[in-house]
Amino acid sequence: MNPKAESKNQGAPGVLDVSENTSYAVSRTVMELNMFLLLVVVVSLTIPSWAAERHRLQLLVPEDKLAEARAITSPLPNSPETVAQGKAIYDGKGACFRCHGKDGDGNGPLAARLNPSPRNFQDHGFWSQRTEGEIFWVIKNGSPGTGLVGYGDQLTDGEIWTLIQYIRSFAREHGPA
Repeated sequence: MNPKAESKNQGAPGVLDVSENTSYAVSRTVMELNMFLLLVVVVSLTIPSWAAERHRLQLLVPEDKLAEARAITSPLPNSPETVAQGKAIYDGKGACFRCHGKDGDGNGPLAARLNPSPRNFQDHGFWSQRTEGEIFWVIKNGSPGTGLVGYGDQLTDGEIWTLIQYIRSFAREHGPA
């Protein structure tokens, strides 16, 4: 007799072969585990984007200085020369890359030590929520509740404006501004 045929139920009504039942239970458990893992991945990917959105919308300038900061505009033209000068400050005197990264993505060598994490200058949403005057104010005076100290005693106003032209270029390089 065929060994496979011996293991099968020979047609007794209402009797399920134990090996088929076990196989079904294992398949169902694997499927449920996979669904659970998928749910965990989806939730874990959603939380950072929500946190980034909240971080992006957080006021950078104290409320009592906001109107003044928003009224400030750059005296410099947006030119390749200005951007190149800003890059020299970003990588040198300003040392911005240490927190914001060489590519302005907020993942510099010191970023992991900071809470909240440094701004991602590639993020178009960040730029759409801020005026250049607000960015100027924050670089000059610092951003309360973050690791960004004011650079007003290390950089001139002209150097800060030059720097802003460069950091804006990160968003232009990564899609429409």
